[in-house]
Amino acid sequence: MRFKGLDLNLLVAFDALMTTRSVTRAAEQLNLSQPAVSAALNRLRQFFGDELFVPYGKRMHPTALAEGLSPHVLDSLRVLDGLLAAPTQFDPATSQRQFRIVTSDYMITTMLQPLVVGLVQRAPRVQLDIALPSAEAMNDLDQGKADIMVAPDYAGTSDHPSEPLYEERQLLVGWKHNPIFARKITEEDFFAAGHIAVSFSAGRTISWADRQLEMLGRRRHVEIVAPIFTAVPWLIEGTMRLAILHERLASALMGRFEIAVAEMPVPMAPMLQRVYFHQARKNDAGLKWLMQELHECVRTMAIKNIAQS
Repeated sequence: MRFKGLDLNLLVAFDALMTTRSVTRAAEQLNLSQPAVSAALNRLRQFFGDELFVPYGKRMHPTALAEGLSPHVLDSLRVLDGLLAAPTQFDPATSQRQFRIVTSDYMITTMLQPLVVGLVQRAPRVQLDIALPSAEAMNDLDQGKADIMVAPDYAGTSDHPSEPLYEERQLLVGWKHNPIFARKITEEDFFAAGHIAVSFSAGRTISWADRQLEMLGRRRHVEIVAPIFTAVPWLIEGTMRLAILHERLASALMGRFEIAVAEMPVPMAPMLQRVYFHQARKNDAGLKWLMQELHECVRTMAIKNIAQS
């Protein structure tokens, strides 16, 4: 396919070269031969009248023109990918589509688990590829490789459209034999105790709870930092340490672990969970279906909690 004399397949080769800075690695990424990628590079050079990539050692450095073209080429490929991935009709009963979801282990436990159970009947061939939050996963969302990200509103970005999913309270959690849970826990008790905190990815992004405490100008005494929320009960049993967990997760863990819960002794706003997606996917029928399924899980859980209360 050509557009104004340019073979659009060359844009894919250009993006691969920008990503890998190597003809050999670009060929591997595209599943093409090295001569084929070299030929594509020569055609790109002829079209733009620029070297685009200059050999330097074992790598190729983009020219100023290539650097300037790169974001526009990437945006164009995202839009095309969205168009191709967004059929006007989506039948969950027969679709074999794979959805890539970026979210925390807390969401996997409380929301995606019931979603997966429901898919057995409603969408038996649909696949889910779930990734924990990380710089790489965020990059996948930016490039349209991830379909959605479910995260607190502060963790997202205005670069991507989003919609609210639900609000979640935070609860104080500890070992059920910790005597502090036999009485009303005070703010002084909270800050005097040792804590287990959760922090994500290589950048050690803090949790919603610790972000709220920072906004209050307070810090708890953190003795252990865990990489995921579901590790907390394993680390808290048999100790006097405290932790802050989302209400849905704390409820799911009670009865499975020797933990007790209490109301937070310090003011803490509810956490708003949002679903983020790429602008190019806003008309994707399959993505709309997936988001509707998530909202249905929220409604079902709310009805279940009312019935149990």
